[in-house]
Amino acid sequence: MPTFTIRSMTRDEMDDALQWAADEGWNPGIYDADPFHAADPDGFLVGMLGDEKIAQISAVQYGQDFGFIGFFIVKPEYRGQGYGRRIWEAAMARLAGRNIGLDGVPAQQENYRKSGFSYAHRSIRYQGNGGGPMPPMAQCTAIVSMPDLSLDEVIAYDRGFFPQERREFLKKWMTMPYSTVLGIRTGDRLAGFGVLRKCRDGHKIGPLFADTPPLAETLFMVMLAQARENEPVFIDVPETSPAAIDLVQRFGLNPVFETARMYTKAVPGLSLARTYGITTFELG
Repeated sequence: MPTFTIRSMTRDEMDDALQWAADEGWNPGIYDADPFHAADPDGFLVGMLGDEKIAQISAVQYGQDFGFIGFFIVKPEYRGQGYGRRIWEAAMARLAGRNIGLDGVPAQQENYRKSGFSYAHRSIRYQGNGGGPMPPMAQCTAIVSMPDLSLDEVIAYDRGFFPQERREFLKKWMTMPYSTVLGIRTGDRLAGFGVLRKCRDGHKIGPLFADTPPLAETLFMVMLAQARENEPVFIDVPETSPAAIDLVQRFGLNPVFETARMYTKAVPGLSLARTYGITTFELG
């Protein structure tokens, strides 16, 4: 019987990991591999049965006291044989002592509770169509894009929405090919930020953060307009953000999927009221 071993993925193996996610119907971004790997180059684990990859999971470290688990897949023919449990335990061990977050699908939430996770809030994936009108010109004058949108100001703004700084991830997230990266300012201060990225099927918006509903709507409309008319556009919305739910419903998006955000320790003090779109279910 071949030996089961667990090790960190290489950057090249991240492309295979994204294909596994696509095969599961998760619709990852086409260019997610670089930013995901940059978030924590040792944080993506692969389970090998001899020379065959049969399992994967992410256990990404942020700062000194936060981590996030995702990307948890075991090949169908090897499920129910204990390999998933072993790579799960390796991921938890890598993040030991930290507050760990994840976005759990309904079928797995009870298992996550048994591993020490507690429910924080529900997140809902909404689907709509691209195209549509641009906002009035007066609203668009406050929008900034690359290179006038600096990495440092995005990192500073992102700290209101994520438990730790994630510089290397954002550096790559802001420079993915075929993506739209937008900020919006109030005076000289960044007051909103959003990314539209190309996925296997259509596009995803994530994150979408903004200080007020009108600013969020302006960014949202511009990003929708960047996608082709009737092309699918997805956005993952925390249910605890009434303004975000109102926004997507007013634009005719429909719920298609849900997860639960769960943590092993206290729920971080993040600004969910200003969160209109979560960055990614895989990395938080």
